[in-house]
Amino acid sequence: MYDHYVALDWAQRNMAIARMTAVSSRVTTVDVPSNIADLQLYLSQLKGKKTLTFEETTTSQWLYTELREYVDELVVCDPRRNRLLSEGPKTDRIDAEKLVRLLRADLLKPVFHSGDQFIYLRKVVSGYQDLVQSGVRIQNQRAALFRAQGQAKSEACLQHPAGRFVLEGIERAISQYEQEKARYQGHFEKLASKHLMIRNLTALPGVGAIGAVKIAAIVVDARRFKNKGHFLSYCGLVKLDRVSGGKSYGKKNPRYCRPLKSVFKTAAFTAAVRDNRRGPMRQYYLQLLEHGNYPEHNARHKVARRIAILAYGVMKSGKRFDVRRLSCKAV
Repeated sequence: MYDHYVALDWAQRNMAIARMTAVSSRVTTVDVPSNIADLQLYLSQLKGKKTLTFEETTTSQWLYTELREYVDELVVCDPRRNRLLSEGPKTDRIDAEKLVRLLRADLLKPVFHSGDQFIYLRKVVSGYQDLVQSGVRIQNQRAALFRAQGQAKSEACLQHPAGRFVLEGIERAISQYEQEKARYQGHFEKLASKHLMIRNLTALPGVGAIGAVKIAAIVVDARRFKNKGHFLSYCGLVKLDRVSGGKSYGKKNPRYCRPLKSVFKTAAFTAAVRDNRRGPMRQYYLQLLEHGNYPEHNARHKVARRIAILAYGVMKSGKRFDVRRLSCKAV
């Protein structure tokens, strides 16, 4: 129970603040120009225990860092779960009033945010993902240019002045992309040598420095998941049951973290398919194919789940993964 329930709707020009108390259902709302110092002063003047909420946006991490010391609890909520906000007229004041009512009723779905020590990792990973997406777009543009000439090589475009002009620009952009990607990869190697969690994760089958940095930046603390099942659901590696009235209606995909699923899927392909040394994951994969009669995609999916479980254990224990203790029978 809190003495004050506060909801914030933040924008560049103005901020709407709605407040309720533990003893009254009346909502008081103010709509003033956005100023983080004024907001901190407002929160510090509230006496008693207080909880604050605002929706997950591009500014939520900054607001989390600036305001977490001024309240007893800070809830960054998932806007996709707040269906009430989409009904009726929509203004900042109305959104803030609805949000504070959801907060007081304990109906908000929190979004995990970490402290300052992991902000750097998250920003580096975000920058790398944006870089890769732009690089894929440029490479697809080059491939489309080749296909338009009925060829798969650049010589076809050299015969046309317009194609040659466009291709030269694309090749320069791809060269810059490769240089920038190499710079990021070198930085990931340095991060792996400095951070204990990342260094421990790099010992997992198929998980290199890039994958380890992504896992550490996204997960931060494995203890925020109740068990490995919740972690696998967050990774998108399991499906959820749909049961009503004692009858099963199949399964559905959870809302999951796509970058994390990509890391474990890539690790499974590397450890199970590309591993020429016949490591434990490779042997496990072959057993699933030969003795379990699994299709290849299902076998790789089981390997991805196993690697994710190992990563969950490594992060919870804080110990480096020892591949010598892992056998194909153990997995």
